[in-house]
Formats: sequence, C-alpha cells, structure tokens
Amino acid sequence: RPRSHTVTTTSSSFTANLSGSSSTLAYDREFLRTVPGLLMVTEIVLGLLVWTLIAGTEYFLYPAFGWVMFVAVFYWVLTVFFLIIYMTMTYTRIPQVPWTTVGLCFNGSAFILYLIAAIVDASSVTKELDSHNYNSWAASSFFAFVVTSCYAGNTYFSFISWRSRTLQ
Repeated sequence: RPRSHTVTTTSSSFTANLSGSSSTLAYDREFLRTVPGLLMVTEIVLGLLVWTLIAGTEYFLYPAFGWVMFVAVFYWVLTVFFLIIYMTMTYTRIPQVPWTTVGLCFNGSAFILYLIAAIVDASSVTKELDSHNYNSWAASSFFAFVVTSCYAGNTYFSFISWRSRTLQ
C-alpha cells in the first residue's frame, strides 16, 4: 500500500534577506587614508617582518621565541582579517556585532600581548644563545616594539571611537 508524504517548505527571513541583497561588497577606498587604516597596514607589514625574521631561525629550540611567534602570527592573521572587514565594509552588513567594542578589545589585547612578546623577544636576544641568529632576533625585537606602538595607537583611536558610541 503506498504511503502519502507531505512536504512543507518554509523560508526564514534570514534567507529572504540574503537572496534579496546585492551580491557585491562595498569597498571603502578612504579607509587606508585614515590614521587607523595606515596603522593597520603598518601592523601587517611590520608584523610580517617580526615573524618571518624569527621563523628563519631555529626559534623552536627556545620557548621564548615560540611565544613571540605565536603572538606575531596570531595577531598578523587577525589584523589581515579586520583589514578585510573594514575595507569591504562588512561591518555594515552585520549590525548585531558591537564593532567599536570588538575593535577596542582586539587592539587592546594586541597591544598588551605584543608588548609582552616584544619584551620577551628583546630579553632573549644574546650573542651567547646562538650567534648566527643574533641579527635576525635583534631585528625582530626592534620591529616588535614598533608594531607594539602601532597597536597602542590603534587602541587609542578605538577607545575614542568606543567612547563616542557609548556617550550617544
């Protein structure tokens, strides 16, 4: 005996909004002309220098440099991610996320952990440790402090933005 089946289809408002929106992403050309945009690009370029200078050595033999590598790569990837979000204006499509708070937490944590990593990097560089890696480690230490100052600047601008949002 054949059974009868009933199939019911429903459409959620999420999928309806998704199909109704345009598929092109906006592009904010002016973001890279702002101070936070320039700082973010500097963080990406110099952060890349920090971890490539360490990655080219036998850093895995020394736990301190492993920590510096973790912080440098982790925040480099996240900074690239946030640059893409800001450049494509994705934050305007996801208004449920408190972007000013997220930016403040991201930049604040990056500043604190990069400062710790830069201090660890600088205090671990000695000629006795491994003389042929000395220059790479010393350069990575210098650039880690420069990246730290960039994250400090972006933390300041994120705080100003967050503060103006909370006062409204």
